[in-house]
Amino acid sequence: MGREQADGEGLDGERSADAESGAIAGGRPAAPGGEARSTDPRTDPAASPRTDPSGDPLSDPATHRSTLISIAALLSGMLLAALDQTIVSTALPTIVSDLGGLEHLSWVVTAYMLAATAATPLWGKLGDQYGRKKLFQSSIVIFLIGSALCGMAQNMGELIGFRALQGLGGGGLMVLTMAIVGDLVPPRERGRYQGLFGAVFGATSVLGPLLGGFFTEQLSWRWVFYINLPIGAVALLAIAAFLHIPRHRTPHRIDYAGILLIATFATGVVLVTSLGGTTWDWGSVQVIGVALLAAAALAAFVYVEGRAAEPVMPLRLFKLRNFTLCSVIGFVVGFAMFGAMTYLPTYLQVVRGVSPTMSGVQMLPMVIGLLIASIGSGQLITRTGRWKVFPVLGTGITAVGLLLLHQLEPHSSGFAMDAYFFVFGFGLGLVMQVLVLAVQNAVGYQDLGVATSGATFFRSIGASVGVAVFGTIFTNRLTHHLADALRGKQLPPGTDQGALMADPRSLAKLPPALQGDVIDAYSTAITDVFLYAAPVAVVAFVLSWFLKEEPLRGHATVPDASETLATNPVERTSREELSRALTTLSSRTGRRELYRDITARAGLDLEPAASWMLLRLLRYGSTEPVLLAERADIPIAVVTSAARQLEERGYAARRGLPLTLTDEGVAPAMALAQAREDAMGELLGDWWGAERPTDLTALVRELCGELNGSDEEAPYENFPRRALVPGSDADGGHDLDHHRRHGQDGDYRRGE
Repeated sequence: MGREQADGEGLDGERSADAESGAIAGGRPAAPGGEARSTDPRTDPAASPRTDPSGDPLSDPATHRSTLISIAALLSGMLLAALDQTIVSTALPTIVSDLGGLEHLSWVVTAYMLAATAATPLWGKLGDQYGRKKLFQSSIVIFLIGSALCGMAQNMGELIGFRALQGLGGGGLMVLTMAIVGDLVPPRERGRYQGLFGAVFGATSVLGPLLGGFFTEQLSWRWVFYINLPIGAVALLAIAAFLHIPRHRTPHRIDYAGILLIATFATGVVLVTSLGGTTWDWGSVQVIGVALLAAAALAAFVYVEGRAAEPVMPLRLFKLRNFTLCSVIGFVVGFAMFGAMTYLPTYLQVVRGVSPTMSGVQMLPMVIGLLIASIGSGQLITRTGRWKVFPVLGTGITAVGLLLLHQLEPHSSGFAMDAYFFVFGFGLGLVMQVLVLAVQNAVGYQDLGVATSGATFFRSIGASVGVAVFGTIFTNRLTHHLADALRGKQLPPGTDQGALMADPRSLAKLPPALQGDVIDAYSTAITDVFLYAAPVAVVAFVLSWFLKEEPLRGHATVPDASETLATNPVERTSREELSRALTTLSSRTGRRELYRDITARAGLDLEPAASWMLLRLLRYGSTEPVLLAERADIPIAVVTSAARQLEERGYAARRGLPLTLTDEGVAPAMALAQAREDAMGELLGDWWGAERPTDLTALVRELCGELNGSDEEAPYENFPRRALVPGSDADGGHDLDHHRRHGQDGDYRRGE
C-alpha cells in the first residue's frame, strides 16, 4: 500500500490524521485566514478559534449520523465474534448426532478459539501498519465465508476446518473493532460507546446458549452459522459507505516467527490432550511426535522472543511474580469455564432430556452468577482498593463448584442443579476481572498493552486446552462406562456401543430397561470431567495466595469487558489501553465533584459551572451562553449564573452576545487546566513521577484538552434533563436560592 494521502480521504475511505486534526485531535483547527497557530491553548491561548462551539464539526448532523451508523456496524461485527464463542455450545449435541464424531466434539470449539487467539496479534499489528478499515472489512469477509462453509459442512472434519477459518476472521473482528472505536470517537465521547461494547459481551454470554438452542430446535443447527450472513453483510455495507477514520500509520516489525511458534505450541498441546488416549494411543508415534514438536516450538519461541524487536510476549514480564501467577490462574479460569460450557449442554440434553432451547435457559444460573460476581467484585475493588481476596475466594469457590457439578445425577432436583451452576459461575466471576486488574497494576507503562494482551492470551489458551482435555476425559470415561453398562446385554439390530457414542439419539432405539443404564453412563462420564478438573482449580487456589497485593493505581480499576469476558486476547498499545482506562474513569467521576476538586487545586473561588465554562473558553475562545445551554442541555439559569461570575471576576467579557475569554482569564484558566492534569495524573500512581515518559505526559494533556469544558462534562449530572423543578419559570429558568435552601449546593439538576 502506498503512502497515506496528505489530506482528505484516502483510497479506502480512511482519512489522514491531518484531515481530522480539527475533529479528532482536540477540535482546534487552524485560525481563520490560514495562519498557523499552536494547538496547545495552555501555552498559546490564541490557538483556540474565536467561534461559537455550536459550529464544532463534531456537532454536524451528517457527521453525527455517519458516526452512529459506523458504531452500529462495529457493534454488529463485535456481536458476531462474541456470539460465536457461546452460541455453538447448545447446538453441539445435535451437530454430533448429524455429523457423528463425538470424540472430536471439542474441536468444533477449540479450532475457532485457537485460530482466533493466534490471529489476534497479527490483525492488530497489520491494522496499525496498513489501515484498519480495509483489514476490518477483510476480517468480516473471512468470517462470513467461514460461517457459510460451516453451515454447509457434511462431516465433522469439514466443520472443524471451517471453524478454524471462521476463527481467523473472528480474531480480526474483536481486535479491530475496539481499535476503530478509538480512532472514530474522541475521548470525551468514548465512555458512552465503551459501555455499549461491554454490554455486547454481557448480552452474548446470556443470549448465546439461548439462541443456539432456539435455532437448533426451530430451524437447524446450521442456522447457528447462517445467521451470521445477513448481519455481517449489512455491517460490511455500512462500513464501506459510512466509516471514515483517521489513518495513523504505525510501522511495526511484526514478530511473525513468534506468532507462528506459539500457535504451533498451542496446537500441539491441544492435539496431544484431545487425541491422546482416544484416536491415538498415548505411546503412539503420533503422540510422541506431536509432543516433541510442541516442546521444540516452545524452546524456539523462548529463543526468538528474547531477540525480537517487538515480541509477542516479552520474556521480561515473567520476572514479575504477579504477572506469572495471574497468567497461570487465568489459564485455569479459561480451562474450567469453557470446558464446562461445552459439555454442560450435553448433560442437559442427553442426560436430562431437555430441548436445545431449554438447555440454554437452564445454563442461565451459571452466567448470572458469573456476571454478578464480576460486576460486584469490580465495584468493591473500586471502593476499597483491595483485590487479593477475590482471586483467593474465586478459585476456591470454582473448585467447590466443580465438585458440586460432579455430584449431578440424572434425577438431581432442578433447584440443586441451578444452585451448583450458580456457585460455579460465581467463582469464575470473582476471578476473571481481578486477574487483568492485577496484571495492569504490576507492570510499567511501557508494558501495559502487551501485559494485558499476555494475561488474556493465557486465558484463551486455557480455554482451548480445557475444552480439549474435557473432551478426552469425557470420551474415555464414556467408552468405559458404556462398556460396563452394555456388557452381556442384547442390543437391538443396528445399534452398538459405537453408534450410541456417535449419535446420542440412538438412545431412543433402546428398550426402556437399557435406556436408564446408558443415560447413567453418559451422566457419569460428563460429571467425571468436573471431578478431574477440580485439582486444577485447587492448584490455582494455592497459587492465588502467593499474589502480592500492591496499592492499586486508579487506571487499573476499570478493565474492559473485552478483557474480562471474551475468550480472544486483546491487542492494544499501552497508550490505547491507558487512554481507554482514563476516559472511562473520567466518565464515572461525578462532574460537579470533579470541577469542585480542580477549582480548589487551582486556588480559585468559582462555582463548578463557572470553572467548566472557563475551561471551555480556553478551548474555544468564546461561547454564547444561550446557545451553550441549549447545546449542553442544561438549565439556562445555571449557564447565566456561571457567565455572570466570570464577568464579575474579569475572566470573561461580553462582545455582543458571545462571552469571550479576557487576558485576565488566561492565567486562571491555565491553572484549572493544570489542576485537571494533576488530578488525572494522580490516577497513575508511581507512573506520574518526575521521570515519567514524555508520551505519558502528552497523553494526559491530550485527554484533558478533549474533556475540559466539554458538553459531556457539564457539571450537573444528577438533575433530569429538561425537567422543571419547583421555583423554575416556564422557560426552564431556575430559582438558584430554592436549591440552596434545600441543601443542593448548586446541583440544579437534582429531582425532588
